[in-house]
Amino acid sequence: MPTGNDNDRYVTPNSERGGWDVKKEDADRASAHTRTQAEAIARAKEIADNAGGGDVRIQGRDGKWRDSDTTPRGHESSKKDTKH
Repeated sequence: MPTGNDNDRYVTPNSERGGWDVKKEDADRASAHTRTQAEAIARAKEIADNAGGGDVRIQGRDGKWRDSDTTPRGHESSKKDTKH
């Protein structure tokens, strides 16, 4: 996993259970497990936002990091991310 801060979350496919995991860097277990990638992205954003802002990094089924999204830290920006 890429190196990030403590509030960052990673959306990764779960090859054992199917579906998608939301994980914190170097975590042994997932913060959340969802059926779809879209659900995992929404949950990761919610967790990062509740933690004070951070990055949500999204991994594809092929294992390559394909996208990332930032939630504002401490509401530093009033711009809404409309990418996802």
